[in-house]
Order: sequence, then C-alpha cells, then structure tokens
Amino acid sequence: MPRRESYSDTFTGRADKNIRYVLESDSHEDSTGKLKKLLLKVINNELTPRQKEIIVLYYFKKLDTVTIARQLGITPQAVSAVMSRARLKMFRIMQYYL
Repeated sequence: MPRRESYSDTFTGRADKNIRYVLESDSHEDSTGKLKKLLLKVINNELTPRQKEIIVLYYFKKLDTVTIARQLGITPQAVSAVMSRARLKMFRIMQYYL
C-alpha cells in the first residue's frame, strides 16, 4: 500500500510556538537565555537518538513532518508520534527546573 502523502503537520499549537520562540530568539534576556540553554541541554542529553534527530530536523532545519519522513524512510505518522513523545519528555524534564 502506498504511503499517504497528504499528511498535514499537526504541530502548530501553543506549545510548538513557544518552543520555536525560545529556540529562535536572539534576545539576551536573562530568563529567555536560561530557558534556551536548558532546552538545548535537555535535547542533547535526555532524548533518544531518534527523537533528537527528528527534533533537530523539525526545529533547527525547519523541515515539515512529511519531508522528515521521506528523509528518514519512515511514515509521517511515525515522525508525528516520535515528536509527540519527545516534546512530552522535554516538558516533563523542564518542569523540574522551572
């Protein structure tokens, strides 16, 4: 059965916008800078290699889930599932620091 290419990117909620804001901000505000360092530390040290790879492609390379799926040879739904688990893990770890 062929892969579905019409899959839409569902990571457009408030949480996604907040992550993008923190990672893309160049502001040197004390709180935003600390939050960005913490988020990068969590991404590098706490996520699985697959989660880290997908997070980097999505947030840093700005690829959508369909493109990531093609690049990694998996389905867009698998990318979405890994993204959801990675974000949940990031939020759970970060809440101990905030």
